[in-house]
Amino acid sequence: MISMYPAIFYHEKNGHYSVVFPDLNHLATCGDTMQEATEMAVDCLAGYLYSEKKDGNEVPQPTPLDKIDIHCEDDEDDDYSDGDLFVNMISVNVEEYAKTHFEKSVRKSLTIPKWLNDMAISRKVNFSRVLQKALMNEMNIQV
Repeated sequence: MISMYPAIFYHEKNGHYSVVFPDLNHLATCGDTMQEATEMAVDCLAGYLYSEKKDGNEVPQPTPLDKIDIHCEDDEDDDYSDGDLFVNMISVNVEEYAKTHFEKSVRKSLTIPKWLNDMAISRKVNFSRVLQKALMNEMNIQV
């Protein structure tokens, strides 16, 4: 399922871009270019929504694009002018994004005594599962 939220883009005087999601507790990110800022906005949105879902939290419904107050983040120290900000919808399929960015498995090498390896193989032990459980136990992670 695709999630879409409005984001305010600020073109800073130094040429970089800041991006703020006013609906999501003013979640913010940035990038050196428009392309990078947009990619970071997608990653930021996906990460936030993924974390909130995993934690069992509700997320607010997105505000319609035409109802966003483009000046809701204004500050007297702002480093941009009115012509340097705009609102755009950022969309992401959180489940698909998570598969490649947040839930991707990594290969690890380890060393154990041969006798222990032989015994584990004879008992058809799933090494990956055992290591994951041991690591989560070590770090007090409840799943």
